[in-house]
Amino acid sequence: STAIRPVMTIGGWFTTRRHLKDDIAALRSENSRLRAQQATSQYQRNQLAEYQGLTSAAGTLGQALVPAHVVAYGPAQSFSRTVTIDAGSGAGVRPDQTVLDADGLVGRVLRVTRTTATVLLIVDTQSVVGGRVGTSMKVGFLTGRGELSDHGTLNLQLVDQADAPAKGDTVVTWGSKDGAPYVSGVPIGRVSAVYASLRDSSQRAVITPDVDFGALDLVGVVVPSGTPSDRAVIEADGSLQ
Repeated sequence: STAIRPVMTIGGWFTTRRHLKDDIAALRSENSRLRAQQATSQYQRNQLAEYQGLTSAAGTLGQALVPAHVVAYGPAQSFSRTVTIDAGSGAGVRPDQTVLDADGLVGRVLRVTRTTATVLLIVDTQSVVGGRVGTSMKVGFLTGRGELSDHGTLNLQLVDQADAPAKGDTVVTWGSKDGAPYVSGVPIGRVSAVYASLRDSSQRAVITPDVDFGALDLVGVVVPSGTPSDRAVIEADGSLQ
């Protein structure tokens, strides 16, 4: 028995070795799955937070929103700060509609196709947005400076040039007729600096936007309530239509 025992156990050795190899392969597969899950969990949490932010914005503004993802940025050599979103006329998106995200104003719709839309960002040098400042509700116009880094910045010139906003004042949209291209009350940013011109006795403020334009993802396009759409629309009451 001593002589033949090693021979008798050879079959069990091969079986055990095969099972070990299968176990190692399964563990490697599980490890890869867990690594992928860990890598995407933060993105999924961000997506959920952004969607909840859009739902809250719809309720605060009393507006319906078509959710969309930013799928492309405009080419830098065009000197036009635009993004492309994956919602178009089929989702009820039209030119001159307000675009925002969970933090505040993003821009306005320039043009649409059936499935996409081009959005002019408020930091573009050709963008002009009417705004109201702080509790004084003084009105003025914000123009972009073409920057995307560090949230970009905007210039604010009040209608009454003798007035000076205070550092830290909040700025929201003034609003346009029939809400096009901008509905009223959308947060834009805060006054980060104020400059006075002795030559013409005017005041100019620099605004730091609430939106991080270098990290745009989920946005919402303001549409009329009950808009027929090929995707879910977030209504003002937080419901999905």
